[in-house]
Amino acid sequence: MAGTAGTATGQAAGSPLGMPARAWTKITDGIRATEVDVRLFGMVLALAAILLGFGVATGGKFLEPVNLLTLSVQAASVAVIATGMVLVIVSRNIDLSVGSVVGLIAMVYAVLMHEVYPGTIGVDTAYGWILALAAGLTLGAIIGALQGFIIAYIGVPSFIVTLGGLLAFRGLVWVVSGGSTQAPDDKQFVVLGGGPQGSLGGPLSWAFGIAICVVVVGLLVYARRQRHRFGFPVRPLWAEGLIGAVIIFVTLGGVAIANSYKWPKGLANRYAIEHGINAPPGGLVIDSGIPIPVVIVMGVTIVLTFLATRRRFGRYVFAIGGNPEAAELGGINTRWIIMKTYILMGVLCAISAAIASARINGATLDIGEGYELYVIAAAVIGGTSFAGGIGSVSGAVLGALVMYSLKYGLSFLGLNSPIQNIVAGIVLVVAVGFDTYNRRRAR
Repeated sequence: MAGTAGTATGQAAGSPLGMPARAWTKITDGIRATEVDVRLFGMVLALAAILLGFGVATGGKFLEPVNLLTLSVQAASVAVIATGMVLVIVSRNIDLSVGSVVGLIAMVYAVLMHEVYPGTIGVDTAYGWILALAAGLTLGAIIGALQGFIIAYIGVPSFIVTLGGLLAFRGLVWVVSGGSTQAPDDKQFVVLGGGPQGSLGGPLSWAFGIAICVVVVGLLVYARRQRHRFGFPVRPLWAEGLIGAVIIFVTLGGVAIANSYKWPKGLANRYAIEHGINAPPGGLVIDSGIPIPVVIVMGVTIVLTFLATRRRFGRYVFAIGGNPEAAELGGINTRWIIMKTYILMGVLCAISAAIASARINGATLDIGEGYELYVIAAAVIGGTSFAGGIGSVSGAVLGALVMYSLKYGLSFLGLNSPIQNIVAGIVLVVAVGFDTYNRRRAR
């Protein structure tokens, strides 16, 4: 009788809260039908829970548009590097120097625009900030190539090489700056850091959001046709529709939130005067829109995802992480691939440095400090395994949002940096421990 009790009640042994087996089976079958990455889905739920939790704790103030936009801009510089850290960790390496590289390149940007260009090409020229960006991207690639060469070709462990880079490049920040904070003094460069004038604005944000929705629907239709064409299983139509509807809802909802934040009245009125606009009696109202750093993160994520999943380079990186010896025997130039991952990291550090320095309109001596912790934590939380061979670029971006949601939320509650670091450290250890536990279960 006891053996038939569970069947008689119609409850699944593994179903939550005694849910009937048939209902639980339908739910799990529905989730499988969508082919959604369960870990990424769980991260989205965790991020939503964190945001709602801080929203309740602050009486809703944390969820105001201005705070959500500030959170996204602060997370952007780390998210950019985290996308590249995925490939580095997947290849069974590490990069501890990212924070110092960001600091050095940010200082180079500031020194070029503050001290070098005024005496050569002038201030606020149309191309001065572009030349500075080109110099920073080149420097980042050189730094990445140097570290990658030492790791891949000379054989020094990546931990040692990048730990040395962390110390050396932070020292170079002081050398380049002369021991003082530098300001870029370039109005066009500052746009890269977000803020009211560093955003797309209302109309362009809506156009951008609608374009994303159209592309997503097009990709879903294209993928479905390709599966039919080659005889692969296809998702049910309801699952395709649900995925498309969720993405469209989130995209347009995000645009609406971004546009609900308006420029401060003083800034809007000054803009009207500078551009000869007759402001209405209540003052000019300008929608802020999507911040430029968020657009940059989206672009970097798309490019890195494409490289990781659709190009030979990405497949080689995952092959090296899965089994380096087999990859080399299979004809893959493992040393060159690893060196290229570090070159890519250097370029991403240069992009991150532009966002970080433009956001505060300056380069401080400690800019980028601690980035390595948040970048590695973001990658690991996003599903990247330290054992190599497993990783997700989009998961790393979600991981960066999770880390900075915690950091910004704790700061919003008045908790100081030491407490924030304690929480970040705990989250990192728990994430790595969870990954280790899952790998042991998989064996």
